[in-house]
Amino acid sequence: MESKWRKAKLALGLNMCLYVPHQKLDDSSPSSSSTSSIKHSHDAANVPSRFSSDAIPLSPVSPSGNECRPTTPTPSSSGLRLSKSSSKSSKLRILYFRHVSIIFSHACPSKLQKTCAICLTAMKPGQGHAIFTAECSHSFHFHCITSNVKHGNQICPVCRAKWKEIPFQSPASDLPNGRSRISPVDWPRDDAWLTVVRRLPSPRLDSTRQISSLFHASEPGTFDDDEVLDQQVETTEENVFAKDITKINSIGAIEVKTYPEVSAVPRATCHNNFAILIHLKAPHASGGQNSRNQTVIPPTNQNSRAPVDLVTVLDVSGSMAGTKLALLKRAMGFVIQHLGPSDRLSVIAFSSTARRLFPLRRMTETGRQEALQAVNSLKSNGGTNIAEGLRKGAKVILDRKSKNPVGSIILLSDGQDTYTVTSPSGAHSRADYKSLLPISIHRDGGAGLRIPVHAFGFGADHDAASMHSISEISGGTFSFIEAEAVIQDAFAQCIGGLLSVVVQEACVKVECSHPNLRINSIKAGSYRTSMTADARTGSIDVGDLYAEEERDFLVTVSVPVDESSDEMSLLKVRCIYRDPISKEMVSLEEANEVKIQRATIIGQPVVSMEVDRQRNRLRAAEAMAEARAAAEHGDLTGAVSLLESCRRALSETICAQAGDRLCVALCAELKEMQERMANRHVYESSGRAYVLSGLSSHSWQRATARGDSTDSTSLVQAYQTPSMTDMVTRSQTMFFGNPPQRKLRQAQSFPARPQPR
Repeated sequence: MESKWRKAKLALGLNMCLYVPHQKLDDSSPSSSSTSSIKHSHDAANVPSRFSSDAIPLSPVSPSGNECRPTTPTPSSSGLRLSKSSSKSSKLRILYFRHVSIIFSHACPSKLQKTCAICLTAMKPGQGHAIFTAECSHSFHFHCITSNVKHGNQICPVCRAKWKEIPFQSPASDLPNGRSRISPVDWPRDDAWLTVVRRLPSPRLDSTRQISSLFHASEPGTFDDDEVLDQQVETTEENVFAKDITKINSIGAIEVKTYPEVSAVPRATCHNNFAILIHLKAPHASGGQNSRNQTVIPPTNQNSRAPVDLVTVLDVSGSMAGTKLALLKRAMGFVIQHLGPSDRLSVIAFSSTARRLFPLRRMTETGRQEALQAVNSLKSNGGTNIAEGLRKGAKVILDRKSKNPVGSIILLSDGQDTYTVTSPSGAHSRADYKSLLPISIHRDGGAGLRIPVHAFGFGADHDAASMHSISEISGGTFSFIEAEAVIQDAFAQCIGGLLSVVVQEACVKVECSHPNLRINSIKAGSYRTSMTADARTGSIDVGDLYAEEERDFLVTVSVPVDESSDEMSLLKVRCIYRDPISKEMVSLEEANEVKIQRATIIGQPVVSMEVDRQRNRLRAAEAMAEARAAAEHGDLTGAVSLLESCRRALSETICAQAGDRLCVALCAELKEMQERMANRHVYESSGRAYVLSGLSSHSWQRATARGDSTDSTSLVQAYQTPSMTDMVTRSQTMFFGNPPQRKLRQAQSFPARPQPR
């Protein structure tokens, strides 16, 4: 009967049988880490209580107090709750992770008694042994099963079922008091996140800082308690030395190239929409790689890039419970490890309301440990109030006393804002989306801030339209995390860019050279452009560029008839920007001049491959936007037809015939979007988010995560920089200690163009 009951519960997804202790669990007790292990009662009594305002019980308490009843807990990564009493005989300690439970009990009366299939001795709660219940419902002594699987065995000794999660116990020297944890099979066991958690010192051992004061429940009215930047008073000699070092570490110049549509136009012919491509490429980060410690290698030398102020605004609503929250904590652990000592991080958690969990602190060794403890305290409950989370995130940025050169906000949510956007009828409007983002960090808000919000929609239930609008309004990107396990790779790609900013406040200025020439249009996606009333000059506000990042802009002009000479000068292109190392404005000394030949008779003109490639990209982006508009109006058939027409048109271009990689990738992306618009259900669950993430990527010419785009075998890897690729590779190959030294695959950032003729 007992076996049948277990099988029934397994079929219903209720394969855990957790028992409630005799005495009521106290909500004020400190919680342990989700990935850490179970603390003994005498340890818990000596550790200061932190994050107590966010703590929630793992399982309901028995009302009678004298009966142990099986209950089904709400999934949580909050760790466990300990009884306030110091009597060991009345304690129940539970660690719950995904679908696996471990039961520790010394005196919980139960009729349950089994035999361990490994040691063939009785298993009975009350004998002081840990009992491991696997997802196939078979139970074993914990010490028996850890010995059985420690060499990689993932098969149940009884039913031969393959486990998705396996238990493992680290050496006692690594984990105090012989504590244990559960390791998912599909995660690397050499997990650097677990390494950092395991190395966390006791807060009592650090007398230099009051860690508990960082996480007080009451927040200050002004968030001006950010940690000061690492700036020391220097003598005159030290100032001279610092200037010399700055010259050595300063980045190179931006590379500017121009490509006319064709190299020659007949003298007696005018051309009303003559295209000129302006191509920018940021310099690489100087200085190479510099290891801070044995576990983490930053992507670039700390002195060769601009330090970052990063605010993470994280959804911890009830829908994030269980695996989602555990994966979010793991991804945040990766981010924390890869921030340098000059970078600063703040953590905002939001559900029905929002709370600053961690103030803006430098990511020194101590800062990283404190940040990990803060992230580890996250609990899931309540609704989804994105607007309040962003308000507090923006407040951290606005109230800070000192500023790093780069500032950014990462927003992650798996649901829809149920407080600001949703009307009583459930309808949405674009005006509502604007209200989610504080006006102070709007691109056109007038505050002069450049604080992009990089939004990550998690799963099928998030509001992709609102997340995309938030990113567009602020100047950030929108990524669609479709598979839960990809969250860390998506974060890795984002910070790989943020930690490699080598150009700031870049601006391209265009001026007509010929007196009769006029600018028709400047196609720059989401970048802000301007043009004078006489259409003689224009500019493009590019902003920050990551190391080796590329930008392409198409300018169309009207070429007049001109029989006065054999050559005509069309445009002069200049670029100015701020060097983040020297903090000085740099203006390229020589303007890049675009010239064409004006012969009397010319042969068949040869269209530039570079110009044709960018026309294809713009054509595909326009088709995506039109298809999305049709789909939102219910015309999925028309949307699919638009995408198919564009795909056929691209296949006939000279780039497609030459096997251009960008053209192949665009066709693959259009095909994927067609499949995601097959019917209304597919579009609502994933199609809308996929299309919007693609539009975000193409409009900013910056990599976003969508589908399998972070996979090295994916065709859709547009705009990835080498630093992004490097960081994603690290995310996918995490090891204890020193990562293996191996050659990383070269990023193929679009467009991958041939050398100019």
